Amino acid sequence: MKNIVEFKNVTKCFKDFSLENINLQIKQGYVTGFVGANGAGKSTTMKLMMNLLQADTGEVKIFGMDYAGNEKEIKERMGFVYDSNVFYESLNLKDIRRIIAPAYKNWDDKTFYNYIKIFELPLNKAIKTFSKGMQMKASLAMALSHDAEFIMMDEPTAGLDPVFRRELLDILQEIMEDGRRTLFFSTHITSDLERIADYITFIQKGKILFNDSMQNVQDRYALVKGSIDLLNQDTEKLFIKTERSSYGFQALTNDAAEVKILLGDRVVVEEATLEDIMFYAKGAKHQNV
Repeated sequence: MKNIVEFKNVTKCFKDFSLENINLQIKQGYVTGFVGANGAGKSTTMKLMMNLLQADTGEVKIFGMDYAGNEKEIKERMGFVYDSNVFYESLNLKDIRRIIAPAYKNWDDKTFYNYIKIFELPLNKAIKTFSKGMQMKASLAMALSHDAEFIMMDEPTAGLDPVFRRELLDILQEIMEDGRRTLFFSTHITSDLERIADYITFIQKGKILFNDSMQNVQDRYALVKGSIDLLNQDTEKLFIKTERSSYGFQALTNDAAEVKILLGDRVVVEEATLEDIMFYAKGAKHQNV
């Protein structure tokens, strides 16, 4: 399975924050969700992918190439979809097409106008009149019109109403059907990723806690509920974080199979959502996620 993006032992340091020894692979033809709390390092990681920042140490490769001497070729094959308008607000889509199209050798006007029609976007209205959802669609149309193979999206569904969010997710699933494109999707709305992501990358405090398939994440992680008297030095090692109350305990495990073997029907084991994993991992005393 080919990797579109590879980070090898990447470190980037700032005054009050650092990415530390990041190893990351994004697989071709799949949707990878990127999750983490505010300040965890998501934006820094994405800027390194776009060469807006350079690593202090380590290696960043996109399409098997580093940016030195290959930046134009790499960015010809990438598309960026942001969570806000990045175009001049007074311009309309026809104006923006005239500016952007010459920058890409693979730009296709037929594709552009086709997506404008599919997305029901007005060609002659200023971008400043567009809703957030329309701005997102315009940005996606631009990326698809130069046949981007790797599309990065930063909070694409944030601030959208539920109907519009569902529509955008359906569009993303459609553009992934032929297996040619790879989508890297950063979001706080974890339920969206549970619907469309094939892989999940979880970053916390500048470190990748896991980079795994959605199926493996769902198989490994679980919420466990039971009586306090089941907790001891050995059983607590099964849990990332444990919460106690007068009714018993609730904990997150990353080894659901082992919990079922050791504790059996003495506990209730429930599927953990990505939101559960983020919540419990943030408060964990030790990072064995």
